[in-house]
Amino acid sequence: MVTLIPIQIEGHTVMAVEVKLPKTTLLAVYTQRGYIMCGALDVQLLNEKLADRQIIAGRAVGVRTIDDLLEAPLESVTVEAERWGIHAGLKGKDALMRML
Repeated sequence: MVTLIPIQIEGHTVMAVEVKLPKTTLLAVYTQRGYIMCGALDVQLLNEKLADRQIIAGRAVGVRTIDDLLEAPLESVTVEAERWGIHAGLKGKDALMRML
C-alpha cells in the first residue's frame, strides 16, 4: 500500500510517501528540490553512479514513521545536499527547510 501525506513544516507544504512492503516500510518526504528518506536510501549510489543528476537527498536510519523521519538526525547526505548546507546530524525537518 502506498500513502501520500501532505505535511506542514513552518508554513510550507511538503509531501510524505509511505510504502508498506512485506516486513518493512519505506519512508520519504520530498520538496521540489530534494528529499529525505529512511535507511533504504543508497547515498553512495547517488553520489557515485548518479552524480551527474546532482540529487539533493539525506538518509536517516532507525526510523519507523514519518514523524520519526522528520525528527531524526540524518546519518548521511549526498554531495549536492552538502552544497545546500545539509549535513549529517541535521534533523530531517531542518534539512527539508533548506530544500525549499
